[in-house]
Amino acid sequence: MTKATLVEATAEARALLDEIRAEAGEVLFHVSGGCCDGTQPMCYPAGEFRLGAGDVKLGEVAGAGIWVSGAQAPIWAGQLLTLDAGPGRGGVFSLDNGRGRRFIARSTACSL
Repeated sequence: MTKATLVEATAEARALLDEIRAEAGEVLFHVSGGCCDGTQPMCYPAGEFRLGAGDVKLGEVAGAGIWVSGAQAPIWAGQLLTLDAGPGRGGVFSLDNGRGRRFIARSTACSL
């Protein structure tokens, strides 16, 4: 049996998420495998980002699903994933881009 991933968010991440939802509606997060913007959590409008058949939902933050590729899921198993936000530029295609703040994934194993 695989251990579940625990997912939480900081107050800063929830505030940025609320700001984005006010403009874009419901969203989801996908943590890539290191391509393009690395392992930064990317925020997309729900229904516009096409999840792959092998993508795995790790959990939710305030109703927004957090997904990874199937190959990454075992790495996150049993970890605590904290969605945080801080200064910086969001991913090129992510809804946090251009806001002066970006989402950050932190875990009990390492900070991404």
